[in-house]
Order: sequence, then structure tokens, then C-alpha cells
Amino acid sequence: MGIRLIIGEDDYLVAQGVERILATQPDVDVVATCGDYDALRAAIDRERPDVVLTDVRMPPTMTDEGIRLATELAATSPRTGVVVLSQYDEPEYVLALLESGAAGRSYLLKEKISDVEQLTAAIRAVASGGSLIDASVVERLVAARARRTPLRVLTPREREVLAAMARGLSNTAVADQLHIGVRAVEKHINVIFTKLGLDEDDRTHRRVLAVLTFLSDVG
Repeated sequence: MGIRLIIGEDDYLVAQGVERILATQPDVDVVATCGDYDALRAAIDRERPDVVLTDVRMPPTMTDEGIRLATELAATSPRTGVVVLSQYDEPEYVLALLESGAAGRSYLLKEKISDVEQLTAAIRAVASGGSLIDASVVERLVAARARRTPLRVLTPREREVLAAMARGLSNTAVADQLHIGVRAVEKHINVIFTKLGLDEDDRTHRRVLAVLTFLSDVG
């Protein structure tokens, strides 16, 4: 069974272009295309898609509809993946998107949608509960933290744990993969947060920021 996908994009030409690109993918089935937030929400309720591919800004307010949609779906339909397309590489959008967790969430710049491999990789990643963030956005996000968050301070095992986190694995899944206990994973993660300078004040974003630091370092 293919990935049932809804497109949310108010620019007709962009929406049509994405539809044509995805029509070449046998495992992706576009079940609806919507040009505003209200129509998109109605289509999601009606079609129950596996993935929503949405612009970060849509009518009626043209502010952060895509981010708000992802936040709402995290609560009402956590298995629905969301790929946010944006012409903005502002890190704040990414942090807002991933505030409730990176699983099933991706952020791509619109200039990359002509790259079929990258676009479909993001769709397939969120459909399976994974995550994919545009590398250029990652670079901007971690640049300001680079001096005080060098990954060289981590031990090989801590880097393994962080690499598993970057793939969107839960603590239990990390433990299974590395053949260690869940409590050991939790201890490693707490040490990672401390070494990377992610304070308690960053609790909401600590896991996301740690993962993005890793992705920037290995990218």
C-alpha cells in the first residue's frame, strides 16, 4: 500500500509541480491538494493521510500555518507525518516544528523540491516516523552554538547514542540497537546534554538541539 499524501500549497504552480513530481513515484498517492489552511484541515479529517506536505505559510494569515498544523497533528494524529516546505531558512521555524519531537517531522526549503530524491526521502522518512531537516537550515541553527557545543567532547558510546537519536529512535529503540539498558541510555543522554551545554532551561528543545548539532557535525 502506498503513502497517502495531501499537499497544502497556495501557489498553484508550485502545487502542480509537486503533484507532477510525486506522480512519478509509485509508492506515493496524492489524495488531495489544498490552497488554504481550512481546506487542508478538512481534507486531513476526510482522507486520513499518512503524510501532509505543507507550505509553512498559507492563507488565511500567511504566518505559520504549516507549523501550527504540525503541532495540532502531534496531538490529534501523531502517526501522520508532516513535511514543511518553506522559502525561509530561519532556525526558529525548525525549532517550532520540532518542539514536540522530531519523529515524523521534516523541514525542506522550497528550492529543493525539484530534487526528487530529497523530496521523496523526506516524505518516506516522516511516513515511517523518521525526520529529515534541510542541511542548510541545520548549519544556521547550530552555528551560534558551535563554540560551546563541540561533539569532540563526547565519548564514542555517547556519539553512538546521539547518532541513534538523530535517526528518530526512542530511548527503548536506542537501547535495543546498542544492546544496553534503557536506564543506561537515559544516563548517556543526560551526559550528552551536559557536555553540549544544553541547560535545564532548554528542556523543551534539548533533544532536538543535540540531534541537530550531530547532523551538522557529520554532514
